[in-house]
Amino acid sequence: MSWLILILIFLLSAIKNNKDGDPLRVSVVIPAYNEEKNVSHVVKTALSCNYVHEVLVVDDGSTDNTYEKAKVAGASIIRHTTNQGKGAALKTGFKHSKGDIVAFIDGDLENLTTKQVDNMIKPILDGKADITKTKFKREAGRVTELTAKPLLNFFFPEIKFDQPLSGQFAAKRTALNKIRFEEDYGVDVGIVLDADVKGLHIKEVDIGHINHEMSNLADLNVVANEVVRTIVDRAMEYGRVTMMDSMGKFIRMGILGLSLSSLGVFGVFFIRIIPATIWIIIAFVGMLMAIYYIFKLIKRSFHMLVRQEGRTQSLKSFTYMHFPILVSGIILIAMLSTLLGAVHVYDGKISIEPNSGNLIIWKNSTNNKTFDVRGPYTVDSALENENTSIRIPAGALDTFSLTYGDKLYIAGQGYVLNQPRPGEENIIRIPLQVRQNLDLGVGEVIQDGNLRKVFNNVYAQKSLSTEGSKSSNITLQEGILIQNSEEKGRQVNIYVDNEKLTSTSGVMTNGSYTIYINGQKVRTIKFSENSFMKEYFVYWGAHEIKIQIQDEVITDSRFVPANTGKFLNFNITGNID
Repeated sequence: MSWLILILIFLLSAIKNNKDGDPLRVSVVIPAYNEEKNVSHVVKTALSCNYVHEVLVVDDGSTDNTYEKAKVAGASIIRHTTNQGKGAALKTGFKHSKGDIVAFIDGDLENLTTKQVDNMIKPILDGKADITKTKFKREAGRVTELTAKPLLNFFFPEIKFDQPLSGQFAAKRTALNKIRFEEDYGVDVGIVLDADVKGLHIKEVDIGHINHEMSNLADLNVVANEVVRTIVDRAMEYGRVTMMDSMGKFIRMGILGLSLSSLGVFGVFFIRIIPATIWIIIAFVGMLMAIYYIFKLIKRSFHMLVRQEGRTQSLKSFTYMHFPILVSGIILIAMLSTLLGAVHVYDGKISIEPNSGNLIIWKNSTNNKTFDVRGPYTVDSALENENTSIRIPAGALDTFSLTYGDKLYIAGQGYVLNQPRPGEENIIRIPLQVRQNLDLGVGEVIQDGNLRKVFNNVYAQKSLSTEGSKSSNITLQEGILIQNSEEKGRQVNIYVDNEKLTSTSGVMTNGSYTIYINGQKVRTIKFSENSFMKEYFVYWGAHEIKIQIQDEVITDSRFVPANTGKFLNFNITGNID
């Protein structure tokens, strides 16, 4: 039993140690070139931090007493026989370090404190960052402000550090293994760029005031060249130059196409000085342009984002860089969607109806027109002494499939449809009695697509065209009920003495339909959907009128039954030719 207890204690201890883990080891790497003045202080400050396991000084070919000062201070020394550059020194130090976390601290800091070292390393020990870089109060920063920041803002706009070139870093070893160390002064910004593109969590920490030796102009020129080279190289490597060049062009041209499409659609509905044909051409050309460039943008983006490294950060930078123009594109698409969103289909016509003029597109044009812009219509009161007429715009009349001179019968009273007054092309003047019956108020706005809803089931006497017929002495009206939607109806052909006079269509329900000639009722047709005659005859003197009912068609009108009005009303003057 005691053996089982010992084994259990051992397992629990092992689980606890595995859970807690060993404390992370911290190495400090100090690159130094002729830093005998301050290197000893930097080493002692780093060693005074109880979590620092080792301090490595990389003597980069110094010709002064840097080696001796660092050795006496307690650092491990690695020597370069010649000066190879800061980046090479950092790479050497990292290669020989053993810590799970590696901090890089310049060897020329005059007033470095343990608190500043803590500020660098603690966020990583606490799991709040993969890499920390420092910012501090100091003079100079000319290379940062005049070269690094402008270039970063151009190629890597997502990077917004106050001091991207500060030489003090700390990072997890696992993070540093993913980064390429430059050999020269480009190493600092290179670490920032690699870490950003690879999606590592970088935290900029403020370590207060430190004293650096001021570099002369010649040295700053070298630093600036190496920083610029590093940023441009990384921009080329990570596709940022391509993004600014071809991808930027694709985005701009795509947005231009969307803009032209929006302008064209907007012009159709709102700008009537220019013919609608011109606006539709502009919209069509813009849409083709947008489709072409957006396709190229998607293709190029795919090739850029399938890279093994940096795809997330490249996408982030892509979005950030072009955020304003992308938002513009979304707005334009929203405008198009709104304008084209309300679509109604009836009588072979597609009606696109935003809260403005309504674009009507014919699938089967009967008057050599394929599109029109209609409405919206504002309701107004009838003019004085026009109590038996309705002034209605031509567009609204086309929507009803009626013509001027036709009549609407509302509450038993007939109202003649007349043209609007000049300047009132979108105003419908309706007598008071009609407005009350239709529940319409003065100033109410009716969209073209809602006209049939408002006048649903209103009885209309509609003139039928007899053009092409030899019977010039005959005019004909049909009685219909205005319908809100399309239904299955019947094609009706009308012949006089075996010559086709005209044809029409409408819904026929079971019941009676009356035929009038010169105001006299001459016949009532009995219609039943289950069994009906295909031909009905009416005789007027020596002449024969044939009403032929054919197969089903789709129609938006309903033939008026006998108890409501006249199905067909012939007006014959003189002899039929």
